[in-house]
Parts: sequence; structure tokens; C-alpha cells
Amino acid sequence: MDYQSAYFEFLCRLGDNALILGHRISEWCGHGPTLEEDIALANIALDLIGEATVWLELAAGVENKRRTANDLAMLRDAWEFRNVLLVEQPNGDFGQTIMRQYLFDAWHVLVLTALAESRELPVAAAAAKIKKEAQYHLLRSRNTVIGLGDGTPESHRRMQAALDWSYPYVGELFERDEIDHTVEQKGVVNQSANLWDHYYEEISSTLQRATLQIPAAPHSHSGGKNGQQHSEHLGHILTQLQWLQRAYPGAQW
Repeated sequence: MDYQSAYFEFLCRLGDNALILGHRISEWCGHGPTLEEDIALANIALDLIGEATVWLELAAGVENKRRTANDLAMLRDAWEFRNVLLVEQPNGDFGQTIMRQYLFDAWHVLVLTALAESRELPVAAAAAKIKKEAQYHLLRSRNTVIGLGDGTPESHRRMQAALDWSYPYVGELFERDEIDHTVEQKGVVNQSANLWDHYYEEISSTLQRATLQIPAAPHSHSGGKNGQQHSEHLGHILTQLQWLQRAYPGAQW
């Protein structure tokens, strides 16, 4: 794979993860368990969708086919999306949403830290700025996981169920393929960054404080980041996300 194609796909992965998770979290707007949580989730969703705009604008520029970030978000079909399966899974109850968010946030901050040292200056600048928001997201989701996991028997039960459900999707975050190798060789991301060891140290410490047990996870769900095997949930997300642009092409407001 040539560098331009790999770089484009890599940027789409970053943008698609943020876009799809942001949309998922936005579904809580007006339905949060408390007013504070409702507002907080809505703001996190806005942060992620703003991040998606940054990465997809960079991707559109790299592709150089007269497409915009809006085109990439609103006019691609499900098999063209490159997000991991974790972010497209249903919200479930509040505990499931928070656990999914924490597992993503812990990875997200590590990736952005590595990207802040990128040789591609636009990537480094974007990552350094986005990391500030992501660190807040991680602080919040980590503390919520601890509070609920080490809370009442019912909240503990729900958080353990959420972890058991979410953890098999974590492995895909660390899968590496030809695209990753190509951009690493060009210095887009720091090759020396051993993300898994730092990630496992982070989640092990947090989940221990939350009195939760990391499941054995004998298998890992994957196929999203290469577009080969998205879950059925992505199609439903895109039906909601894209319907206006599909129904009224070129609509602006």
C-alpha cells in the first residue's frame, strides 16, 4: 500500500472512531440518569464530533479528490467506515455506556500522546489540542467506573456485567495491519510507543479500585477498522446520522 492511501485510511480511522462514538453518546441527550450526567454526556459527544471534523478534514486533504469532511461523514456507506466495533455497540444502560467510554478513553489518550510527536505537523498539532479534552474524558469516566463499581451491590453487578460485555472488543484497538506499519515507518505515529502495556496498567489499576474483575476474554471481536465486518448496529447509526444529506443532497444550514 502506498503512503498516501495508508495515511488517508489512518486518518479516517481516527475520525470515524470519534464520529460514531460521538453519535452514540449523543443518543443520551435528554435521557441521562441525572441532569448533570445528561449535560456531561452531551458535551462529550460534541467534543468527539468536533474531533471527527478535524481528522476527516485532514483525511479529505490527503485524499485530494474534492471531498470534504462532511462528504466523508455523510456520504460513505457502512463498509467504507473504519471505526472499531467497540464504538458502534449499543449504549445499553448507563453502566454499559460508561464502561465503553472508559475503555475507549484509556486507549484514546495513549494514542493522542503518541500522535502529538508525529512527524506530520498537522497531525501533531491536532493531537496535542484534542488530547486536552480526551484527558478530561478519561478522568471523568475513570472516576465514574470506580464510583459505580465500588458502590452498591446493584451498581457493582451492573458494572461487572458491562465490563464482561465490553472487554472482548478491546483487542481490536491494538490490532496492527499494513496501514499501521506504513504510517509508522513514515513517522506519523511513534513506533516505540508500547500502547498495550501502558493501557493494561491503566485499566488494571482502575478496575482493581472499582473491585471489578477483568474477564479472560478468550476471543476478540474485530473487523471494524478494516471495514470488513461491521456489526449490524453501524447501519442503523448511519441511517439516523446521514438521512438528511441523503434525502436532500448538498443541504446546508
